[in-house]
Amino acid sequence: MIVKHRLHTLALLLATVPFWPGNASLRAESPASGDAEMALARDGASFEAALRDSRRVMEAWLREADPETLLMPDRVADKDGSHRDGRVLIYTAHNSGADLYPYLILTAHLTDPSLLHGRLLEMLRSEARFTWRADSVPGSFDLRTRQRGEASIFSGAEYAKDGMLAVTELLGRTPWFHRMADLMLDLRKHSTVKTRFGTLPGADAETNGDVLQVLVRLATMTNDPRYRAWAREIADAYVGEILPGSEGLPSYRWNFESHQGEPRIRLRDHGNEAVVGLTLLYALEKDENTPYAAKYEPAIRRMLDRILASANEHGMLYNVIDAATLAPLDKGISDNWGYIYGAVYTFYQVTGEGKYREAVRKVLRNLPNYRNFAWERDSFDGYADSLEGALYLVAREPVPEALDWIESETRVMRAMQRPDGHLEYWYGEGNYNRTLILYAMWKSLGCLPDHWVPGLELSAHRDGDGIRLRVARTGLSASWDGRVRFDFARHRRVMNLPRDYVRLNEFPESFTVDEGALYTLQRDGGETVTRLGVELIEGIPLRDGIWRISPVVAKAGGPSTAAPAR
Repeated sequence: MIVKHRLHTLALLLATVPFWPGNASLRAESPASGDAEMALARDGASFEAALRDSRRVMEAWLREADPETLLMPDRVADKDGSHRDGRVLIYTAHNSGADLYPYLILTAHLTDPSLLHGRLLEMLRSEARFTWRADSVPGSFDLRTRQRGEASIFSGAEYAKDGMLAVTELLGRTPWFHRMADLMLDLRKHSTVKTRFGTLPGADAETNGDVLQVLVRLATMTNDPRYRAWAREIADAYVGEILPGSEGLPSYRWNFESHQGEPRIRLRDHGNEAVVGLTLLYALEKDENTPYAAKYEPAIRRMLDRILASANEHGMLYNVIDAATLAPLDKGISDNWGYIYGAVYTFYQVTGEGKYREAVRKVLRNLPNYRNFAWERDSFDGYADSLEGALYLVAREPVPEALDWIESETRVMRAMQRPDGHLEYWYGEGNYNRTLILYAMWKSLGCLPDHWVPGLELSAHRDGDGIRLRVARTGLSASWDGRVRFDFARHRRVMNLPRDYVRLNEFPESFTVDEGALYTLQRDGGETVTRLGVELIEGIPLRDGIWRISPVVAKAGGPSTAAPAR
């Protein structure tokens, strides 16, 4: 295969320039020196740049919001910024609500908490006031005519899976979690696709997969049996009819009256959602050792095996394949390859079968073949989605080739941002923020400020059973007096999952602390303190410098080896 690379002159030029700005004061500020310290400095500058750029997107879109409802239209101009006047301005939950709004929420959480609890929460109230149609199932809202569209199950499913779920994965039980939980029950109430297995939210792989991915999380988070019951109805329909009738693959659309489906299988978005959702539900059933695990396993295994058999020589997946022959019907390479490989890795996590892990490692090793690649016809969104999938996977398998690829392609994507903060003037710009937040958390191993300001740099590297964390304030951040928050096992404490599955719309865990354990924090050449994990999670003030954070290990039959707090 000949890989067609994008010919973006500016991006190619910037790909040769370091992501991070110079920091001439580093050696003067820190007594430590050497390659490790310089690497921390580079990563801290990358962290700062990622949050700075995501904030610029947020500010750009808040300027576009409707002054009364605060809702944001799906599109405000053509890709080049032209044709603004007289444009139809429509808010839809499956576009602006699903792909833009949630990542402005998370950007505000990191960079402006008062905005999160003010204007962005008011947008949630407006969404209820202006878009709800069938109970809480949303319709569109025309921001010029003030007309409300019809209720849409698909719109609600997308809003829950790509919108509220992403917020919940990072922030836990917020108003957006409760919006998602109630919406899913209303989607079930108003769904109309009748089958012998139960009522489904849709006849298409996207809607059903969206709902499945949300139901698995809600089943464990709430212990409400209604979520698990509906998830099993959807999965039963696929395992019992759709997959057997479509060569073991999730047909793009299925007719439950004729019991036939379309022979094409979409391995990109608007189709691969069922693959992810079915695998995630199977993993949960397997870990809980329910009878459904044995029922689903052969179908899930065949589905994943056939998808892997359709890949190119690098392990990359085509956009659309034929169900019978596996031949590509659309030879474009899917920028959502990482979503499906996340499902493949989840299957490995619960079965222990090495071939599925190796399939993931293979595609990660081959990523250098896709530098400057024309994802999504040269759109930033293709870069954002491809990088997203890679970041999910390297959190479990830090393949060196993939780590280098993430760095180079993040530079290419960032070069596409315009001076006004926009990239292409449509709702997908939220995905840019999503990927930059994932990238920033990768650089800091999940350590985050309680509020970021320009110039604040955080970065962390593994160091034995702990980490070395660098805190640096430059320029405008010199007066920052906030706290650094450490990550914890959110998959267990928030999502109540038995295992940290690879899952869409997650924020991978890197260095996590246990709430009840003790940790020492020692600054290079300076003070040492001891804190409980719960204190680190809530956030502690840290002076500039490089800190060594490590768990306290008690001597057998003796006192702790840690220095006392002071």
